[in-house]
Order: sequence, then C-alpha cells, then structure tokens
Amino acid sequence: MQSPPQSPAADLSESVAAPRSIEELQERLAGALYFAERSLATAIFLALRLGKPLFLEGEPGVGKTQVAKVLSAILGTRLIRLQCYEGLDVSTAVYEWDYSRQMLEIRLREAAGQLDLGAARRNIFSRDFLLRRPLLEAIEPSDGERPPVLLIDELDRADEEFEAYLLELLSDFQITIPEIGTVRARRPPAVVVTSNRTREVHDALRRRCLYHWIDYPSFEKEHQIVVAKVPEAPARLSREVVAFVQELREADLYKRPGVAETLDWVQALVALDATTLTAENVRSTLGVLLKYQEDVELVDDAAVARTLERVSGVSRAQEVP
Repeated sequence: MQSPPQSPAADLSESVAAPRSIEELQERLAGALYFAERSLATAIFLALRLGKPLFLEGEPGVGKTQVAKVLSAILGTRLIRLQCYEGLDVSTAVYEWDYSRQMLEIRLREAAGQLDLGAARRNIFSRDFLLRRPLLEAIEPSDGERPPVLLIDELDRADEEFEAYLLELLSDFQITIPEIGTVRARRPPAVVVTSNRTREVHDALRRRCLYHWIDYPSFEKEHQIVVAKVPEAPARLSREVVAFVQELREADLYKRPGVAETLDWVQALVALDATTLTAENVRSTLGVLLKYQEDVELVDDAAVARTLERVSGVSRAQEVP
C-alpha cells in the first residue's frame, strides 16, 4: 500500500532554511534592506512555518513584490515570478506541449514505418515533450535544487478563470495534466501572491492563504528605508523628501506615490546634486514622483509652496541635535 503524502508544512520545514523566530526573520529581512513591521514579519513567518501561501494586498509601490524577492535572498533559493495580466492562460503559466517536436517525432516514425498510433500518442504526450512554465517549474524544481520562492504577482490583473485554476495549486501544491496525471510537489515552494485590489479576489483563493495588508509606511519607517536604500542622499534632503511624499498622500490624487516612487525621487534629486527641496527642483522632477498629468496639475505652484513650508517644519523637528 502506498504511504500517504506528507503535509506541505512538514515538507517545507525540512527543505528551506526557515528562520526560527519572528525576531530572527525581522533581522534577516533588515539585513536585506527590507524593514518589515512585526505584523508583516509574523505573517511571513507563519506562512513559512505552516507551509501556506501568503496573500499580500496593498496600494502599488508599498513593497509587496519586494517581499518575495527578499525572501528568496534570505532563504538562499531561486525566485520564480509569474507576472499576471488579462488573458494569462495555462500554456503561458503552467505548461505547454512542444508541438514542433511532437510533429517531428511523428514524421520520423512514419518514415521508419513504425507508426503505431497508440504508442506514438503515449510517447509524444510524455514528459520528454513537455515545456514547463513558471507554476509547474515551481512545484517540480530540478533535481538537487532547493524549493524556490514562487511569486504570483498582481493576481487581480488576471481573469477569474485563471484565478480558479490556481485553487488546486494553492491548496495541495499539485497540478493536474490530463495526458500525464497529477504532478505533486515533493517539497513545496514558498508562495507569495500579490494584488493591487483593482478587482476583488475570490473568497475561495483567500481561504487557501494567509492574508496581510501592506499599508503606506509611517514617516519614521519610510525615512529608514530611504536612508538604507539611498545612503548617498544628504540627510536634510532625505527628511524633506519623505515629509513631502507623506503630505502628498493626504491629497486627492488619482495615484498616490508609493515607497518605490519616493526612492526614485530621492535618486533623481541626488543625480541633480540637490541638497534640499526647493520649489524649482520639485516642479522640474514631479514626473518622477507622480505618473498622471491630472496629479501633476493638481500639485500647482501654490500647493508646492504650502507643502514645502510644512515640510521645512517637519524636517527641522526631525533633526538630531
């Protein structure tokens, strides 16, 4: 009698160098320049410990995708990324048959007078003719390879039919291929699913995951990120940029800037040799921070002047004597 498969949690704990505590995980994330609050670190830790997918939601640019990238780095394993989009299907995301090689095999058998239809069909629909796409590659890595981190990025951009297809993978770490059978992960990957919430993701998928919402960071946390990621930026400029962005997020913008835009803006200002924010360099670089013309027009000269005045006060208050 065949022995029952081990639970995903048991497989995962044996196959990845998982942190032993939430504090250790936070330290390792910080060492990779990702500063996670305890609630997020707890969600990541439990996802690893329990062998469950982690579903992250939040506004664009708050660091959801970066979680998977940093996780693969601290676990010392490969990141497999599936970028979702409308029209994504099984042949792109899971597997596809190598039709050109299959046709060539049939013709070779015909030429050799060995065309037994039943044998030919069994042969051409074998693993030798299977092209593995990201999801199949994630649950069936190469021999000797450690289980990867699978990132299913921006799931809300994919169709609901594809979302439904993921249910088997996320619940049992397996994929059914009609011509071959069920392919089950011997050592399941760590899975991170992200969504920008452009549409609601179905409850059936949510139930298979641990959930965490990543919000915009506080001033202190965002300033810590900027200092770590752009250490060459002058101290005053870093404080003023973060304070300015924090102010902008309170405005009625079409698309509020995320942490990614904050970092881009600091780097742009450093490239221009700026040491502090001025009305001139703010206006000339707003396109780095804001991505829609309606938002750029909303932040007019008067708004820039008012925000700079408040930012100057915040920056002085944050200065260390």
